Amino acid sequence: MQTTPTLIRISVRDQRLDLVSGETVLESYPVSTSRFGLGSEEGSMKTPLGRFQVGEKIGGDFPEGTIFRSRRPLSPNEPAPATDDLVLSRILWLEGLEEHNANTRDRFIYIHGTNHEEELGAPASHGCVRMKNSDLIALFERVPLGAEVVIAA
Repeated sequence: MQTTPTLIRISVRDQRLDLVSGETVLESYPVSTSRFGLGSEEGSMKTPLGRFQVGEKIGGDFPEGTIFRSRRPLSPNEPAPATDDLVLSRILWLEGLEEHNANTRDRFIYIHGTNHEEELGAPASHGCVRMKNSDLIALFERVPLGAEVVIAA
């Protein structure tokens, strides 16, 4: 019988994401949080702290490496966005559950795949939590909509 995951726990200090059920860590993945630090200020490009939930899961039917722009998958003939910080493979869109991070969804803070897998393990994002694409796909399949997420310093 498989244990149902109950929590995604992200440690900014360790640049790790743990999938936890009860007291058991089921999986642990390297991540990259914001290179601009921690905070919830609008436009800050910082990673927010506190309690969240997965408010939306996007991309489950698309191949690994699919590029998303404004949460919409690009077709193969569309040009990539004019940024080097691509959102790839899947999106877990976070919603803040506390007063200080209630703007998280409006800030478009996600757990998403990246084209900068070599930077995982160090702060390098623009506020989101970046993951290796294959790790994100595995996580995406295991967590339900509404799953609890905790981001701690």
